[in-house]
Parts: sequence; structure tokens; C-alpha cells
Amino acid sequence: MDSNALKAFLTIVDQGSFSEAAETLHLTQPAISKRLAALENQLGTTLIDRSHRQIRLTDAGSRLLPHARKILDEIHNARVALSPDSGEVEGELQIIASHHIGLHHLPNWLRRFKRVYPQVSINLQFMESDAAYEQMRKRNAELAFVTLSDSMEPSFQVFAQWPDDMVFVAGAEHPLSQLAQPTLADLAGHPALLPDTSTATYRVVSRLFLEANLPLNPQMPTNYLETIKMMTSVGLGWSVLPTRMLDASLRVLDIGTPVSRVLGGIGLAGRQLSNASRALLEIVQQEESA
Repeated sequence: MDSNALKAFLTIVDQGSFSEAAETLHLTQPAISKRLAALENQLGTTLIDRSHRQIRLTDAGSRLLPHARKILDEIHNARVALSPDSGEVEGELQIIASHHIGLHHLPNWLRRFKRVYPQVSINLQFMESDAAYEQMRKRNAELAFVTLSDSMEPSFQVFAQWPDDMVFVAGAEHPLSQLAQPTLADLAGHPALLPDTSTATYRVVSRLFLEANLPLNPQMPTNYLETIKMMTSVGLGWSVLPTRMLDASLRVLDIGTPVSRVLGGIGLAGRQLSNASRALLEIVQQEESA
């Protein structure tokens, strides 16, 4: 099977349309349709149902999908292994970072990386961790730096990880900040400003309240921690934030229960990393273990 035809098939599926797939691959729409038709002719079956407005895989297309990804992964691995200058750190590096990591961790990494490896061109995307996992499944980046999930699929491989300590906080003028020893029961009487229910932070906090048989009153969910910090600082509720985000606008609520999440760098299992990725991971591990 032609790798370009397989790439066209996967891109159509991932982008959800022929036109967006053509734009992604810098092709005309007739050209990408021709590649898919050639693949279907070679296999003797229809892979994508074109009778609907939305892209739908046929049964054969669904069966081909995981094999197509593995085939292109192996072609990628072969190119990495056969690189004539295997020790050179150069080329383009595509990475994804969550907004929090992008603000509070990434600058130190990239400052060191660009100083040592100026010949590497970095293509950087910022998005929520859940979206980053989906983009990694589509092979749209080589590495993603995210909040690690406790239900991570085996198709992902963790290359670096470190704890991100968090604390309960409220604004300086919030009633909870006036208590010498606030408890979970005290917090239960006030609105909570937390990320979406799908996040690791929400699950950790929710579990604490569930185990204590206390109600949790989440308000205005957003996954942007800087926004949560602002809303907390003006007294709209209490929250749980990473310790590195603390400043004079917040008061730590010492309820006697430590809270933490794990951040890390992930790739796809079975897909070899480039020299640039390995060089960046080395810097990340050094910075986060310091």
C-alpha cells in the first residue's frame, strides 16, 4: 500500500472532511480524493461512506484504521533509524503543552533548549490536556506535556513525570480566609471554583468530599487555571491551585489534607522519538528534578 494514500485516508478521517484534509496536506481536494480512490481500488472495497454530509467509515475502513496508523508509525521509525546523521539534533519538533505547563514550566525548558540546539525549529500548540491526548492519537505532535491521566490508554508512553503540589485557596477577603483552621465542612458551605469534572484536579477534590460525605458546590467551571485564580482572588469562591501560582491575592486554606496531581511528557508507544525530542526530554527531566 502506498504510504501517501494511507496518509490521505487517515487525514480525511482525523479532519472530518476532504477539504480540511486537503488543506492539512497542502493538496487540492481532487488530489486527495484521487489518493483515497486509488487505495480503495487497490483494496477492492470502500473505506469511507460519501453518502452523508459527515465523514463516516465503512466497516472495512474501521478495520483498516489501526493498521494504517501502525504502518505509518513503522515508516516513521524506519526513517528515524536510517537517518544518516543519527547524532544530529536538528529539524522540526512538534510539541503540545497544556496552558498551565506552557505558562509555568515551558519557558525555562525552551530557553535552555534553544540556547543549546538553535538549529531545531519548534512547532508549539497550546490546548487542554484532554484535547492534547486526542491530537497525539492523530499523530499531530511528537510529544505532549499534560496532566497525566489515571486512566491513560496503553497506546501512550510516559517519558517524564513530576508531582505538581496543590493547595486549597481563597481570596484574601473571603470568609474562609478569616478562619484559623478551616475544614472540608467549612468549604462545603461556599461555592467551589474548579476545572471541569473530566479533569484530574476535579476528581481528586470530588473524592475528598465524597469520602467525607459532604456536598461539593462547583460554580462556573473552566479549565484555565489563571481564570480560576482571578475569580478566586476576588472572592467568588474557594479553589485548589498549584503552589507555584500563589501570590498576595490568595490565602492558603490549611485543611490538613495534601492535594497533588502529576504532570508529564507523553509520546506514543511504538513510535520512536527524534533526537530533538530526546534532547528536550533530557532538559525537562533535569529542570523538574532540580
